[in-house]
Amino acid sequence: MSPRPLVLLDSIALITPSHVGAVVVTGSHGGLSAAHFVTALHDKPFAVAFNDAGGGKDNAGRVALHELQAAGVLALVYSHLSARIGEAQDGLDHGVVSGLNDLAVAHGLQAGWPISDAVRHLGA
Repeated sequence: MSPRPLVLLDSIALITPSHVGAVVVTGSHGGLSAAHFVTALHDKPFAVAFNDAGGGKDNAGRVALHELQAAGVLALVYSHLSARIGEAQDGLDHGVVSGLNDLAVAHGLQAGWPISDAVRHLGA
């Protein structure tokens, strides 16, 4: 298997069809509006990691896990206490997985892993 591209996006609003099959680390929260940038794409990335934004009311900062599962995209969130919101490089360098959708679990990812380890595990 050839390596998957790794894409760092400070904002998920910058995602494009050219990111098809990539592992994307974004600084964006994992809320519903953020998830829609991914689900709106015809050709989707393989995986997306979001900042959990501290959860928020009704766990709104993690809704992307469910939304992307339904769209067939592996998704994970990293703790807002481990990396700055809005800075993808900080998410990659310091983020710690705080949540996963079922696709991520099926690929062997686990809560508590550094995002950098999760990205490597996914072949990026």
